[in-house]
Amino acid sequence: MQILCNGQPREVPPDTSIASLLAALKLTGPVAVEVNERLAPRETHAQWRLAEGDAIEVVTLVGGG
Repeated sequence: MQILCNGQPREVPPDTSIASLLAALKLTGPVAVEVNERLAPRETHAQWRLAEGDAIEVVTLVGGG
């Protein structure tokens, strides 16, 4: 199925979770994820299944001063 990830079309298997998408993107650090302009709390990433046409925004968090 096709989704948009940070504005780019991406093909993912059906029943893909947010957690498996992040693993495929090799994102292991702290991130914020939005699905269709709705914040996805970290504790929901393993259960939240993506759907055809979903728009996902992933923002990596970087500390500094």
